[in-house]
Amino acid sequence: MACSRPSLSLACGLNTNNSLSRGAKEGTLTDRALIYGRFQPFHRGHVSLVKWAFEQGFDEVVLLIGMASENYTARNPFTAGERIEMARLSARDEGIPLEKIITATIETLEVSIGCAYYVLSYIPKVKAILTRNPVIGKAFSDAGIKVIIPPTFNREEWRGERIRAMIAEGDPRWKEAVTPSVARFIEEIGGVERIRRITSGD
Repeated sequence: MACSRPSLSLACGLNTNNSLSRGAKEGTLTDRALIYGRFQPFHRGHVSLVKWAFEQGFDEVVLLIGMASENYTARNPFTAGERIEMARLSARDEGIPLEKIITATIETLEVSIGCAYYVLSYIPKVKAILTRNPVIGKAFSDAGIKVIIPPTFNREEWRGERIRAMIAEGDPRWKEAVTPSVARFIEEIGGVERIRRITSGD
């Protein structure tokens, strides 16, 4: 399949370290972990995964935002820029230094081995990808990247689909699934009204 061109704010590199693991290992270069998702919205489960990555010994985390070109839809209501903002706000709320977070975007979320190589050439050198998705894990493993299978973090409550549904239904508990600054941000940009309008079909 054709792979959409990613965009990012820093230099790029390719990691050729190949193994399958559940934990990070020491290295001579900057240890970076890659987290790949749509982040619609960026919620407490995501920021918990970022914190977990640092607990495993990684120095920096690369957040790769998929489906960057799709927004204002029921499944992807927020723009790539808004998702980047939410990630940064979440990090601040949790006391994570922003210099340890790198954000990148890609138009698609579909990954093949060829696409994984392409993505890796446009992001800083990473040591591992943190994912529970077997398809994404296989593609990056075949491309020479260590795959770390992280734990889940309150998946019943902290799940994008559930959060969007609660917003659409007017359930105020959605605010508990994101950090305070993200909740305020979503309200300030009209995100609540946007999701309700999109899901109502008007």
